[in-house]
Amino acid sequence: MASLVDPHYLWAFGHFTVLINAVYVVLQTVLFRGTPNIPYRLLYIGALLSYSIVVFKSLGKPTGTAWLRRAFIDENVQYALLAFYWLISKAIGITILPYVTFSLFHCATFLRTNILPKFAAKAVPGQQRPPPNWADNLGSQIQSWVKQNYDKAMNFVAYAELVILLRVFVGAITFRSSFIAPIFLAHFIRLRYHASPFTRRAVNTCGAKIDEIVNNQSPAVQNAWGTAKRAIKTWGGGPLVPGSSTGSSTGSRATATGTRASDTTGTAGTTGTAGTSAGASTGSATGAAPAAGAAGTDPKRRV
Repeated sequence: MASLVDPHYLWAFGHFTVLINAVYVVLQTVLFRGTPNIPYRLLYIGALLSYSIVVFKSLGKPTGTAWLRRAFIDENVQYALLAFYWLISKAIGITILPYVTFSLFHCATFLRTNILPKFAAKAVPGQQRPPPNWADNLGSQIQSWVKQNYDKAMNFVAYAELVILLRVFVGAITFRSSFIAPIFLAHFIRLRYHASPFTRRAVNTCGAKIDEIVNNQSPAVQNAWGTAKRAIKTWGGGPLVPGSSTGSSTGSRATATGTRASDTTGTAGTTGTAGTSAGASTGSATGAAPAAGAAGTDPKRRV
């Protein structure tokens, strides 16, 4: 029996749900009214819908250990699990930033590839193609905007995730949030570090900044930071999947696995960092981040 709703449009519906609810969450936060609970939860339900469709399209039904290994290093799965964790946890407004960024690019690409072509100027048989109309011009502007801002947006997401980690760590030690949150997010960023050049760059830059600050402190502080840094490197470089060799080699395999949530777009088929963006065809729903691949227009196709 054929599906009543095209999964590609369900995928887009999830991302538009993220954007619509994000507007309300941001407005309430700016007005110092706290994070509204219902829009916050709806936002993550929309994200879960989109990511679940991508995971099902890319990985299929669970089939055993091999499937679990693939799922563990798949960016869409990682972002879906993180979205589920934020959904069932205490609302923390800043956590929506990566998902809103990904959804913005995915929605822009969906609008350009699926909606605007319906209003584009149509050529009459036997006549020359008419000049571009407003839909053609808007589509070109969206394509240009995505290409120009994709790397900036992915850098923003990488730093935002580190800020979120700091926020939940401070929240845990001040008993304002769960102790599970920093542990869960730290492992998530570890996976991202091995898969995403944007995350690696952000982590290395922040580490260098901390080194500069610590170098001007007392020897005791320097020794403490050195010990902490060695522990982080040892933990971060371990196997990502039980039975695999090293974290870095697993990470490189993850980068090569077909459907990355943010780096692969449905139209281009290229893989990137955390999210596949929906392609122009209805059959290919993709996930978390848009990809800057398809004809140079899709943001990260990964999660």
